[in-house]
Amino acid sequence: MPSFEEWLSQADQHRLETGRPLVSLCFAQSLDGCLTAQRGKPTPFSGPQSSRLTHRLRAGHDAILVGVGTVIADDPQLTVRHGTGENPQPVVLDSCLRIPLQSRLVQQDRRPVWIATTSAADLGRKSVLERAGARLLVLPADENRRVSLVALLEKLAENGLSSMMVEGGAQVITSFLLQGLADWVSITIAPVLTGGLPAIEEALPAPLMLKDPYSKKLGEDLVIFGRLR
Repeated sequence: MPSFEEWLSQADQHRLETGRPLVSLCFAQSLDGCLTAQRGKPTPFSGPQSSRLTHRLRAGHDAILVGVGTVIADDPQLTVRHGTGENPQPVVLDSCLRIPLQSRLVQQDRRPVWIATTSAADLGRKSVLERAGARLLVLPADENRRVSLVALLEKLAENGLSSMMVEGGAQVITSFLLQGLADWVSITIAPVLTGGLPAIEEALPAPLMLKDPYSKKLGEDLVIFGRLR
């Protein structure tokens, strides 16, 4: 069974064949399948060892994506500060440009954040974010007036990005699964029950089986890897 490094070595070929990056869903959840105990308030599930693995995974990808809700709730950095390697290109899904100007992703100077939005977003807000150093990717909207994920993946491939790690939140994870746009998963399961916000918010049309799954025990956490069929 291939390691994630071996799997990511196929990313360039995947981009050439499909016109989109390889997409990994990588997130931590509770034993009962929740991303957080309460919506809008982060609950750190990963222990130190699985957190270091997450940063190794980040370093292996060209880009890392979160939804704007995650930025508002967590103010993440999306770096590999607990590991080695280059920081991936941060990408934020934000159809209404709600990202705070003072968020660390906008203020950091390592790599300007790319913000995926639609033509319906406020022009003045676009200008403010661009002056702050962000790069705006104006893309078509889907039927729910959100950024089209297919259009986003095509745009990232056009910019030479061959792999992307999706960390959340729940709506983003669910959308990638519902649209069949995720290729691989790394799910950290912490031994805690929360009864909180589920990682997958909607029922999938059919069960998604992992191909060649394998697991690793890291501290008290269990990490499960596998390709989506």
